[in-house]
Amino acid sequence: MNRADLNKNTADIASMFDQVADRYDLMNGVMSMGQHLYWRAQTVKAVEAAPGQRILDIAAGTGTSSEPFADLGADVVAADLSEGMLEVGRKRRPDITFVQADVTDLRFEDEEFDAVTMSYGLRNVADYPRALRELYRVTKPGGRIVINEFSTPTFAPFRAVYKNYIMKAIPPVARALSSNPESYVYLAESIIDWPDQDTLAQAFEQAGWRNVQYRNLTGGIVALHRGFKPGK
Repeated sequence: MNRADLNKNTADIASMFDQVADRYDLMNGVMSMGQHLYWRAQTVKAVEAAPGQRILDIAAGTGTSSEPFADLGADVVAADLSEGMLEVGRKRRPDITFVQADVTDLRFEDEEFDAVTMSYGLRNVADYPRALRELYRVTKPGGRIVINEFSTPTFAPFRAVYKNYIMKAIPPVARALSSNPESYVYLAESIIDWPDQDTLAQAFEQAGWRNVQYRNLTGGIVALHRGFKPGK
């Protein structure tokens, strides 16, 4: 079994997620101790999807993050690098449009979406500033971006405990439940290596997004970033 490394080669990332697709959602629940349900609900709330709006959910994986938007009546496109993840999603929700896509080179028209969103995927992109610019390009003027991503806990003593948990607790769980436990070593490393909240907010602004704000969830284990594309 292959795993990606922190160079984040696109082909390696796609292959890694292909290998873990069948149990990816299960692993998310176990590793987050159920917090992923709260984080997802807050992401959906921040996107503010409405019936008839066109939503791009990038790094959607099996589509669990896309389902709430479809259920609200939005026209959601679930996009991901991994064809294996998308295939799992197509079987479960044939009513949702699943497409293979690279967030650094999207095959969508300019100003196509009312909102773009991404959960736990931006840190897997080698050139994430380019990804933020691409998402800006495909968003309509006045539209919004919502990124939910693992981040830096705000309380220093907890931060040390959290890093220890990531590197020591996740690999054994992955060995018990995943078909490719090595991939979760990479995922743990990618969380620790990821920029903090303020650094990521600056990258949003440099990509053109305005009114950029972030909200820490569960003490900063994840952070919900939101910004807007200026209207014409």
